[in-house]
Amino acid sequence: MLIQESYHDVPTKADGQGTMRIYVFHPTIPGYPKARFPGVVVFSEIYQVTGPVARFARQIAGQGYICAAPSSYHEFTGPEPLKYDAEDTDKGMRGRLARNLPLMMKTLVSVWIICSHCPLAMANRVKASVCYFATDIHSKTLALGKNDDSLERAGDIKGEMLMIFGKNDNHVPPEGRDLIRKTLHDKGVLFGFYEVAWAQHAFIRDELSKGRYDPAISKVCFEMLLELFGRTLKLDLGDHDGQKLVIEDVC
Repeated sequence: MLIQESYHDVPTKADGQGTMRIYVFHPTIPGYPKARFPGVVVFSEIYQVTGPVARFARQIAGQGYICAAPSSYHEFTGPEPLKYDAEDTDKGMRGRLARNLPLMMKTLVSVWIICSHCPLAMANRVKASVCYFATDIHSKTLALGKNDDSLERAGDIKGEMLMIFGKNDNHVPPEGRDLIRKTLHDKGVLFGFYEVAWAQHAFIRDELSKGRYDPAISKVCFEMLLELFGRTLKLDLGDHDGQKLVIEDVC
């Protein structure tokens, strides 16, 4: 499926007047101008919309989903992605800690979460979510100086959830993963929970992963994402427009 890319600077009153840049990856099907695609919000890791994040969003969009990827730290820095180095890692962590992240989840339609520091609390409109190696939920340290209640609010989750971790993820120890799984179970959440043998933290990052990227495992996990979204989100093509497809002669 073809995709188009754009971005929009959306006005926001968070931390005063400003804008939040949202990158949009939109599927297109020639001949179906009334096609309606499900929406997916891609919350990125602490480095904002980097090359790996954009590539993942393109993959999802190519399967028939409109992907919106916000530059989530617009109160603290520009819309450009941060670098995978020590300085920008500290910058991203400071931005993440200074926020009340669960508030980001209030008005979404559907979510694919690929960030390593993400909230669990989601509103009733979210039909499904996939969360890779969710960090700091087990330790209640998502926000600076706040004993955040993401796990306590897990019962608010109404959509189906898929949680994915690596067995060798040293950012979320086994007891932390056990706590997350048990809490979701006790709260009655509909969820799948997958721990990949040998996988480490950030194993889906295909650039500057510090030796942790595993393309084979990433492919399997992406198929799990597609299975979940294929069941819970629906594509409506509408009627064909009856027009003959004209292919532009471009290099």
